[in-house]
Amino acid sequence: MDYRLANRVAVVTGGTSGIGLAVTNLLLAEGANVALCARDAARLKAVVDDCVARHGADRVLGMEADVRDKAAMALFAQGVEAKFGGADILINNAGQGRMSNFADTADEVWTDELDLKFFSIIHPTRAFLPLLERGRDAAIVCTNALLAVRPEAYMIATSAARAGVLNLVKSLANDFAGKNIRVNSVLIGLVESNQWERRYQAALAADPKVTRDAWFGALARSRHIPLGRLGKPEEAAQAIIFLASPASSYVTGTTIDVSGGQASHV
Repeated sequence: MDYRLANRVAVVTGGTSGIGLAVTNLLLAEGANVALCARDAARLKAVVDDCVARHGADRVLGMEADVRDKAAMALFAQGVEAKFGGADILINNAGQGRMSNFADTADEVWTDELDLKFFSIIHPTRAFLPLLERGRDAAIVCTNALLAVRPEAYMIATSAARAGVLNLVKSLANDFAGKNIRVNSVLIGLVESNQWERRYQAALAADPKVTRDAWFGALARSRHIPLGRLGKPEEAAQAIIFLASPASSYVTGTTIDVSGGQASHV
């Protein structure tokens, strides 16, 4: 499928690992110019160096920045404008889950989780909005989680914050429609990641006979995933790229479920 992304400028936060890295690689493969940011300077350099080697220095920009730092996001936007002249796509991808139940979630944890989930979208969006207003078929895509509509008691703060993000995306879509900027999100279920790989390695250390397929298959069954497996970062990236591209030009204020059928709501 041709996503018609050649020569467009895409910005990816949290673009150096997992789904963010898969999105970065797919955008570049589709011909887009990509600016990515992350907090880990060493990992950022390794990813940027690899992307430059495969696609050329003129198509890649990497900046060390924290999405919760408003000034850092403003500098990131200035850097993107200086290198590429503007931006057409913003992928708000930063953020991770936090395991805790109500009894052991302190006020400070609630504050930190809500701050991360909301301002990882608010600060980049504010910083890049002037560039997106001048962009071609501009789009914002926010990576969210199935927890937004299928909350888990053991991830109570993250579930609540994710639900708020779902509402925020809808509000931004309505607000920005007059600016010709589409805003959508994806609801991610269980996706293969370094976190799950570490858990498998711990299980392997305890039982050397357990195979990777058996362990991940048991995990999928325990989480009642109809497709019987975890998703791959590239599969989530495909949905994100679709929503970011002109191929979804009449889609805004909605979400794509990427959970292997795990969602139980209609």
